[in-house]
This record gives sequence, C-alpha cells and structure tokens, in this order.
Amino acid sequence: MWSNIWQKINNTVAGGAMLIACFSFLSKIFGLLRERLIAHYFAASAISDVYYAAFRLPDLIFNTLVLGALTSAFIPVFQKVWQKNKEDGLKLASSILNLFLLIVGGLVIIAWIFAPQIMQLFTPGFSEWQLIKVVQLTRIMLLAILFFVVSNVIGGILNSWKKFFSFSLAASLYNIGIIIGIIWFYPILGLNGLAWGVFLGAALHLLTQLPEAIKNGWRYYFILKIDQPLKRILILMLPRTLGLAAGQINLVVITVVASTLSAGSIAVFNLANNLQSLPISLFAVSLAIAVFPTFTQAVVNEDKELFTRHFSASLRRILFLLVPLSIFILILRAQIVRIILGSGAFDWSNTYYVAQTLGFFALSIFAQGLIPLLARSFYAFEDTKTPMGISLFSIALNIVLSLWLAKGLGVMGLALAFSISSIINMFLLYIFLHKKVSNLDDHRIFISIIKITFNAVLSGTIVYLSLQILNNWVNMQTFLGIFIQGVGAAILGGICYFVLGIILKLEEVDLIKKILSKTLALFKNGTK
Repeated sequence: MWSNIWQKINNTVAGGAMLIACFSFLSKIFGLLRERLIAHYFAASAISDVYYAAFRLPDLIFNTLVLGALTSAFIPVFQKVWQKNKEDGLKLASSILNLFLLIVGGLVIIAWIFAPQIMQLFTPGFSEWQLIKVVQLTRIMLLAILFFVVSNVIGGILNSWKKFFSFSLAASLYNIGIIIGIIWFYPILGLNGLAWGVFLGAALHLLTQLPEAIKNGWRYYFILKIDQPLKRILILMLPRTLGLAAGQINLVVITVVASTLSAGSIAVFNLANNLQSLPISLFAVSLAIAVFPTFTQAVVNEDKELFTRHFSASLRRILFLLVPLSIFILILRAQIVRIILGSGAFDWSNTYYVAQTLGFFALSIFAQGLIPLLARSFYAFEDTKTPMGISLFSIALNIVLSLWLAKGLGVMGLALAFSISSIINMFLLYIFLHKKVSNLDDHRIFISIIKITFNAVLSGTIVYLSLQILNNWVNMQTFLGIFIQGVGAAILGGICYFVLGIILKLEEVDLIKKILSKTLALFKNGTK
C-alpha cells in the first residue's frame, strides 16, 4: 500500500512539488530556528555581522560555479545522454563532478591563502578583531564547499530521474548541522564553532542524497572525459555563471555598504532577507524545481502546448499564494519578527529595524517567486544567455540603487533597492520569454492577476483591521499577546482570501481543490 503511494508521490511532477514543498517547509522551520538562535545569542550586533559576512567568500565561489549554474546546464544535457545510453550518462556525471572538484578545490586553496586580504576588501567597516574572526570563520566554511559540489551534482541526477525525496530532505539536514554548531560547538569552540556547524551541515547535505542515488543506479567513475556533452554543459553554464557571479558581487557590494553603516546592519539585512525567503522557497522554488524536468521534456519533444499549459498553471499558482503573502507580511512585519526572533539579546530596537527592512523586501516577494520559474523556462530551451543578460542589468541597477538609497534609509534602503530590481528582473524575463513561446496563456494569466490582486487587497484590509481590534484585547508587552494578535489577524485574512476566491471563482482555488482531491485519491487508491 505505502510503497504504491510513495512511488506515485516520488515520481510525478505534482508529487515532486508536494515533496519539495513539504521538505522545504521543514527546512525553513529549521532555518527559522537557526535564525532565532543567532538572534537570541548575538542579536543584530558586531558579532552576528561577522557570522553573516563569513558566508560571502564561500558563497561567491560556490553559488557562482555550482549552485544554479551547474544544475541548470547539467540536467537538460544529462537527460538527453541518459535516455540514449545510461552508462554514458553516468560517465558524464562523474566527469563533470571530477572537473568541478578540481576547479573549486583550486579556488578554495587560493581563497584560503588570501582570505585576510579579500575579507578586508569585503568588510571595510569592520574593526580589527572582527576582521580576524571573519577570516577564521571564512576559512572553515570554504572547506564545506567541496561537500556541496558533490551534493549538487548528485541532486541534479536525482532531479533528472524525478526522484525528489532525499534532494528535498537535504536542506533540512544542512540547517540541523548549523543548529548543532550554535548549540554545541559554539560553547566549546567559540565563534569558530558556528563555522564548523556549517561544515557539518554541508557533509550531512551530501550524505542524505547518496543512498537514494546509489539505490537508483548512480555509480562513480574516476574519469574526466572532455567530450561533446560535457563541453555543451560548460557552454550552457558560461552565461549563467556570469549572471550568478554578478549576483554574488551584488551581495558583496551590499555587505561592503552594510559594513560601513551602524553595527548590526549586515545582520539586519540577512535576518530580514532570510525571513522573506520562506514563502519564496516553500511555494515558488519548490514548484519551479519540480516542473523543470517537464519543461525540458516538452522542449525536447517540441510540444509547446504542454510547455504553455504547465507554465501558465505554475505561474498562476505562485501568484495565488505569493501576492496575498506579500501583503500580509507587509502588514504583519513587526509581529512576524518579534514572534520568530524576539528572544534573548534580540530587543525591540532590533525588532524595529529588521521589521522595517522586511517590509521593503515584502514589496517584491511575488516577483522574486516568479523569477525561478521564468529562468527555468529559458533553461529548458538551453538558453542561459537571455536570463544572464537580464540578471546583469537588474544587478547593476540594484548596486546603483543600493549605494544611493543607503545614504538616506540605511540598511532599509538596501532592501528597497533589492525589491525594485527584482520586480524589473521579473517583468523583463516574462517579456523576453514571449520571443520563444508566443502563446503563454496571457489572457488567462491577466484575468487571474486582476482577481488575485483585488482579493489580496481586500483580505489585507481585513488583516489590518483585525490587528487594530485584537490590539485592544491582548497584552502587547508579552510574547503570547503578540502571537495571538499576529496569528489571529493572519487566520482571519486567510479565511477571507479563500472565501473571496470562491466568490470570485478564482481558477486557482479549483486547482488547490484538485490537488487536495488527487492527494486524497492517491492515498485511497494506495490502500486498495
């Protein structure tokens, strides 16, 4: 019974989206716990600035070369080779793995040696003791990259096979590793213990995926064959790599600017950014990852009708979920920050700055949620140049706006610049996608946007009014009072949104009903 249910969940787009969403939610819960622990022990301070700044150099190397760039180029090529000859597919995977271990390993050694000089450029506003500690943490985190290289290649293979379980679970184990570092390693090793927690999380990220990959036929070959498929992956990667490099440089610039602002500004930006990424990762990224193999299949089979159908449905589902959440988070930002982060050293002053920064991020949550779907639409056509060009433009805009807006708004100006550039990025991706697929089901998408926006604004009004009413009924000086006010207003707004969706006959409400009914049918059929 359960094996039948599991097979259907783990081998379909809908089931994959469900798995990725569920485990993404679990990962984000652990991620929020991680952020709460950092806030509890260090608040938004010079110490937490060191912790968040230490990620910049490792992320610059890993996110540029591996995360996104490798998998987006690897999956379409690997699928084609695998379908023709499974043995060749496995050898291709091992070749790309070995190549990147050599490249990234070399960069890690260079970055380790020159970390003091590099981090001085990245954090010009840091004091001497901060620079010493940020170099120590950076060097430890650099070691974790090698685990992530292997883990992401394995994850790309599992995605190609539409095996989503361990891939989805891996992020939770990564966060658990970091939590172990905060709770157990930090008291023993000091700040360096936080970095060793990241190292442990990276190792767990890899070890989580290996068993499922081996079970489904993955084998490692000590081989480096520079053949046509591998060259194709590298060619496809190049534009994406340049785009991601610009994105990482963007984050470096933000860190540089934030390090010159008041102490804790780097932490404020990262805490707010991590909070707003929860709905994006949970609903948008998980769906984009799950539907990507279907996009690729549709392009390979030259079935544009299949592509359009899945693209339109996915885009409307993302908007249905993220537009109201953008408005709700904007209204409930203070309650969200206080409930999730408000303990220990994290005082009301920290709450104010993180909440205001979160509010500026909330303006673009819907756009940030659509970017992964739109980008993967291009990748399915093996076009990484177009999204790269658009990304470079939006990043350049973000850097200019960050330098300008930070002068008057401080760290909040960095979040506003990020939102403006994200919205422009999303619109440009949609416009240019029309050059590849003339029919994106625009009429249905437009009608849904009008209904969803109208519904979300009305529901947001209910949330705001509920806050004012509940404010008179609860003690706002206690955690329980803030929790009741925030959660109560959110529940009332959610009920209003769903009811209005039924009244307005939003097609996405029917889609959710169908997903629920299919899920129930899945379990019902599995018991037979």
